[in-house]
This record gives sequence, C-alpha cells and structure tokens, in this order.
Amino acid sequence: MSNGRLTAKDAQHTLAGKPKLSSKRFPGVYILKRIFFFLLVTIVISPVAIQAQSRGRTTRPATSTTKTLTDKRTAGAGRIADQIKALTRFIYVLGGVAKGLENVDDAARRNEASPAILEQAKQNKLTVRASIRKVREGLDQLESEFSSTTELRRYYTRLAGVAAGAAAAEEQAAANQFDRSGRTLIEVVNRLTDVLLEMR
Repeated sequence: MSNGRLTAKDAQHTLAGKPKLSSKRFPGVYILKRIFFFLLVTIVISPVAIQAQSRGRTTRPATSTTKTLTDKRTAGAGRIADQIKALTRFIYVLGGVAKGLENVDDAARRNEASPAILEQAKQNKLTVRASIRKVREGLDQLESEFSSTTELRRYYTRLAGVAAGAAAAEEQAAANQFDRSGRTLIEVVNRLTDVLLEMR
C-alpha cells in the first residue's frame, strides 16, 4: 500500500487473511472477501475500457453538417452506453459488498468482529467510496461534453443532474449508507437510459 491507497496486491493479501467469522452467523463477510477483489478490478478497468471504446468510435472529419450531427450524436450515445455498462457492473458488485459491510458492522456493534475483519471492512469502505467518486467524476465529464458540444446540447437538459445524483450517492457512502447509495446510482442509470432512448 502506498500513499494511503489500496492496490490490487494489497487487496489480495487482505483477502487471504486468516481471521474469520462464522459463516452461519455472518455469511456476508465471505461474500465481502470474494467480491472485494472484483470491485477493485472494476474500478481500475472500467475507466480504461470506456476511454478505449470512445477512441474506437472516433470518426473522420465530416463532409457535411448532417454527417457531423450524426457522428457526434452516435459518439455521444456511445459514451452514455459505456457509462451505463460500467455503472451496472459496479452496482451489481456493490450490492454484495454492501451486504457484507452491514454484517460486519452488526458484528462490531456486538463486539463479535475481530480486529482483522474490522480493518478489512474499513479498507473496503474506502475502496467503495473511491469508486463512487470516480463514477461522479466520469459523469461530470459526460455532462461537460454534452453541454459544450453543439450537436449534443439539445440532450443536455435531460442529462443534467446525473453527476449530482452520483454526488448524493457519494455522500451516502461517506455516511456508511451503502445500500442507499446503490439505490441512488440505480436512479442515475435510469436517467442515463432515458437520455440514450431520446438519442435513438
């Protein structure tokens, strides 16, 4: 671990930790361990995949206004689709992690969680919060792109606010309301989907 950030190697080491809670009493802890590494991979890979896909959709200079509009709209729709895919994967993983964190917090309140489990949960919470911050930053960029691109500006009105939704999810995660945070992100996905349908 460096500069206070959890690396994939640290995550693997953490997941290999020995302290355990009873699977009958705390099944979420084991889900937490299995899913945590995949959450890290999602954080690292998603932005790279989105950028790569966006580059792949770059078009040659348009020869007419109509073609320019079509190309820009296609590229914008692709960016929204990429965000929906990344968010959907993240929310799926977050569901399992949130349940595990809730179980650990319940065990902590009863003084039944080991220090190692509590430390692991602490690191997982930091990772989830960092992930949601990246989501919010990505949506900020998406809104900026739509508001500053003439051909996409007509769709900005419906798109505006998705970054604010992610910011609300970020605040909820900071308050350890991870399940609520996931539900807020689902609303963001729904709004992105509405914009994508309008662009068809």
